[in-house]
Amino acid sequence: MEGRIQDIVLSLRLPRLAIGILAGGALAVAGAILQTLTNNPLASVSTLGINAGAYFFVVVSMIFFPSFLGNFPFLVALVGAVLSSVLVVVLAGKQMEPVRVALTGMIISLLFASMTGSLQLLFENQTNGLFLWGSGTLVQLNWNGVTFAGPMILVLFIAALGIAKPMDILSLGEDVASSLGQNVRFVKLIAWGAAILLAATTVSVVGPIGFIGLMAPHIVRMLGVRGHLQIFLQSFLWGSVMMIGADVLGRVIQPGQEVPVGAMTALAGGPWLLYLAWKTAKSHTKGDRQMGGALKPVKLPVVISIVTILIVAVFALAFSYNGLSWSLDWMKPVVWNFRVPRVLTAFIIGIMLALAGVLLQGVLRNPLADASVLGVTSMGGAGAMLLLVAIPAIPVQYMPLGAVVGAAVALGIIMLTAWKNNFQPMLVALMGIAISAFGSAATQVFVVKAKLAVAAALVWLSGSTYGKGWEDVQLSLLFLILLIGPAIYLTRSLDALTFGDDVAAGLGLSVKSTRVWALIVGVAISTAGVAIVGTIGFVGLVAPHIARRLVGFRHLPLLVVSGLMGGLLLVTADFVGRILIAPKDIPSGLIVALIGTPYLLYLLRKMK
Repeated sequence: MEGRIQDIVLSLRLPRLAIGILAGGALAVAGAILQTLTNNPLASVSTLGINAGAYFFVVVSMIFFPSFLGNFPFLVALVGAVLSSVLVVVLAGKQMEPVRVALTGMIISLLFASMTGSLQLLFENQTNGLFLWGSGTLVQLNWNGVTFAGPMILVLFIAALGIAKPMDILSLGEDVASSLGQNVRFVKLIAWGAAILLAATTVSVVGPIGFIGLMAPHIVRMLGVRGHLQIFLQSFLWGSVMMIGADVLGRVIQPGQEVPVGAMTALAGGPWLLYLAWKTAKSHTKGDRQMGGALKPVKLPVVISIVTILIVAVFALAFSYNGLSWSLDWMKPVVWNFRVPRVLTAFIIGIMLALAGVLLQGVLRNPLADASVLGVTSMGGAGAMLLLVAIPAIPVQYMPLGAVVGAAVALGIIMLTAWKNNFQPMLVALMGIAISAFGSAATQVFVVKAKLAVAAALVWLSGSTYGKGWEDVQLSLLFLILLIGPAIYLTRSLDALTFGDDVAAGLGLSVKSTRVWALIVGVAISTAGVAIVGTIGFVGLVAPHIARRLVGFRHLPLLVVSGLMGGLLLVTADFVGRILIAPKDIPSGLIVALIGTPYLLYLLRKMK
């Protein structure tokens, strides 16, 4: 008996403790480096999308190149981490403006997360073992993980300590650092390399664990520690303590069952991130941001005519072709009862998501705002999954109830935190990013806990119009009719807001009440959409952008064209997802992400 206990301690408990110390320290130091590099207190390997990129590449490798993943897990994670980092640096621009960096990281995270979820859904058997690891776990069956990660992390930690003094100079600003004779580009390259390698090493062994790299450096700075040498040393210590503490707490809360350590860090880190978002927004000046990039506006009737023709053409294709054969008889029971309501539901929900995007972009004066950015979508997903975990016997059809509650919580947090600050756009955007990061982490954890309903839950979480009937058409149409009136009514007020708060107030507009109502209506529309088809992102981001480039900035024509573009986009995505690998379905949420994200990233790069 004593021998068995000794074996358990030596081969399971001690490696788990060792990897917890190493991983926690590595994530904390990586976070401290990234916060200085991006001049962004919200930066960490999770908020910049580095974890999401690494995890996506591990999932891809597990499906298509399992032997390569088995032999070179670190290389696979490193490729994903490097790709995410390059995207952030290229798209955020030289200034590394905090809100821009945070939004860029979040959009990249959304892209990778949606693709990862869909791959897990399509290749459920191949990726089954990745669910627990994907939520972050310190489970070790031997010393292999420690012997691989230990030397790497220690070498990189020493390298980080070696660049501590140059990082002190760099934190004064690039111009000052250059005038003091520092090779700024070289220092930044070494620092980025150290942070990315630390993240990739950690992800390849324990999975994507968030929030440690965000919290630990801030705790160290709050304790009055200055100078990067001490910040790195003490961050490593705090990161290790927090990681081990989270792991122990998880085992105390649910003895005998593995609670992913990522769950515990998310529960602690979510409120912390909200606090940091609040502090960051308060420390920046208001600044009235104008929407970027319109082409010469086209006449509204011309745009509506062209878009309508495209919609009719896509409808005809979607009704007639099922991926295997054509059927021109639309009154056939199989077409009338299954295909027609599915296409109509997709069209109506697309309109709703686009309308929500217009309202939220208008109220925040931020062209990258929509329900995903405000955290409504991810909290809706978390609420739905929590319902499945809390009541395992509940049918999947009741998931929308949880989604509505989750979205309401997200809206409530934004309302409470932003009320006193007149709903300052930067504050609302940063709070949304924080809520979204928390919701995404919580969702991943609940997916692990709700083992029995994983497949159905993943379909819903990826956003799918699969199996929608006439009752869904009626419900979505009812929501649209109820909510489109308030949306149209708000367009004139949003037009005034585009000139800035002072001008709008001078014109007699109540800025605070306009923002409150626009937020409520926008969130209500997107929540109704999420409740019916699940968490489809990007439609509310992409459709208003395309419309704005066609018809300019006035909100009434923008609302009309955006709605039509959103409907067209989602019907197209649904059709492509249905025929691409027929008779299997690809969730339309993934197709929208694949269509919309490249365009969105291009716009992000172009925006000044």
